[in-house]
Amino acid sequence: MAQKVTSREKRKARIRRKISGTAARPRLTVYRSLKHMYAQLVDDVAGTTLVSIGSTTKGLKDEVSEDDKTAAAKKVGTALAKAALAKGITAVVFDRNGFDYHGRVAAIAAGAREGGLLF
Repeated sequence: MAQKVTSREKRKARIRRKISGTAARPRLTVYRSLKHMYAQLVDDVAGTTLVSIGSTTKGLKDEVSEDDKTAAAKKVGTALAKAALAKGITAVVFDRNGFDYHGRVAAIAAGAREGGLLF
């Protein structure tokens, strides 16, 4: 039986038709669950994930445990930028993954910009 395609999945597909990540400028994609935030840098040409950070990542989990969700998302963005700069990545293409650019998704972007990534 076919599954119903959600509105977010339709928006996601529409966005992904327009943007793609390369090794020089990977795609920063975000996922927002009810409790946690996840972000990763993807090279779509090679089909590989270059950097992956989430609010459940070992080094970050204790740091964000007492923060509200938006503050935790900002720390995820900053940690992602730090890891990307360590790998020599300075510029990215932002993929909001069908979510509104608002709240926690915008907080990840703000944290990544503060960490030194160029959008």
